[in-house]
Amino acid sequence: MPRGRYSLHDPHDHTPLAEEHFQCAPGPSGWRYVSQLTTPGGDHSGSVDLTLDELGRPIRLELHAASWQVRGAALDGVTWVRTDPTRAHATEGNVAAHAFTGTSPAFLVATTRLLRLTPSASATRVRLVAFTDPVLAPRTVDQSWTLLKRETHATDNGPLTVEEYQVTALDTGEQHTVHIAGDVVLAAPGIELEDLESPPSTFLAPPLD
Repeated sequence: MPRGRYSLHDPHDHTPLAEEHFQCAPGPSGWRYVSQLTTPGGDHSGSVDLTLDELGRPIRLELHAASWQVRGAALDGVTWVRTDPTRAHATEGNVAAHAFTGTSPAFLVATTRLLRLTPSASATRVRLVAFTDPVLAPRTVDQSWTLLKRETHATDNGPLTVEEYQVTALDTGEQHTVHIAGDVVLAAPGIELEDLESPPSTFLAPPLD
């Protein structure tokens, strides 16, 4: 069960945004990730709780940020309820999308579990609902993902397989790379892995469709 800490920063000017203390693990029915976020000053600022099924679909999502809350799941596309800080107003949403995304590294791992790419595969298009900080406002985004390469490195804890993905925002054409080992993001724009107490989990081969 990997647990550790990511630092999150603005990918353009590197302004520190948050620390994300996480733990995650695969299970018999999929994968779960939970985390607590703190500001650079150490104050609690939010949380993430994401559970995927064995095919990488989000069966439960709960986000908290700046007293806003989102609960969602894969249902008729993806469906969610967003609640304001007073808890007096809740807005339901539904989009014909594949999954969710946001600033947490959990969503990068979740997208790779959903797409199940191979290094020989061409770019795969995916539609996601992004919840943007600080008020978890929903926005539909289209991306394409390509698995550029998969390399295995020797470590003190045994072989470590690292996957390098190229992600393209289809509305702007902007591209960036993401490096993932198992269920841990090693590097991505705005994300740095600062501490890892145990090696990444190794996923079993997903079932055939």
